[in-house]
Amino acid sequence: MDPLYMEEAVEEESELVTGRTVKKKLFAALLSGFLLLGGLAAAFGISGVAYAMPIAGVGDFYVEFDKLTGSGFKLFTKVGDTGKEESVPMIRVKIDKATVNGLHIYKEMELPGVGKVRFNITASEPVKIKGLIQDFQVQNSNAKFTNQTIDENFGAENPFSQTAKTLTLTDAKLKTDYLFQSVVTLNGLHLGFEKIGD
Repeated sequence: MDPLYMEEAVEEESELVTGRTVKKKLFAALLSGFLLLGGLAAAFGISGVAYAMPIAGVGDFYVEFDKLTGSGFKLFTKVGDTGKEESVPMIRVKIDKATVNGLHIYKEMELPGVGKVRFNITASEPVKIKGLIQDFQVQNSNAKFTNQTIDENFGAENPFSQTAKTLTLTDAKLKTDYLFQSVVTLNGLHLGFEKIGD
């Protein structure tokens, strides 16, 4: 075949291929993914118990609650990644057992053709957790500890740590990047979207 003819044919083909998003297919894929997530959450809601439930890899999300009471508290510093940055100073908290009242977890995101939306997870009844691990960048709350110990270790991987036999947090809001629970009981679970702004 003539090389000149081949070059013209390739040029013609490349002109025909254009990038575009088929909105119907995109929304169908998003809807099916959210339905699957909703079905999974509904299964947790029916049984009321989920095992080894991590939330990570979605970038920053927020956890708010009215009150958390827990036992077996450990806090230490670490460096982790977010949806936007690779190495960010964070705090990791581990709690053996916790009860959370007024739980609200939410993530804000941009959806093509829709705009900015907020995905909400709420629980109308107290949430029971075993084996909680949470990484966060910012926390605002009122805190009360019993048998609290603060330790600083020069040159160690975790230079600062804190432990307490029990803790109580009220009116809390945390900017979170990782959340894991060995066992969580979610009664009164509700999932939903809301549009934010214009």
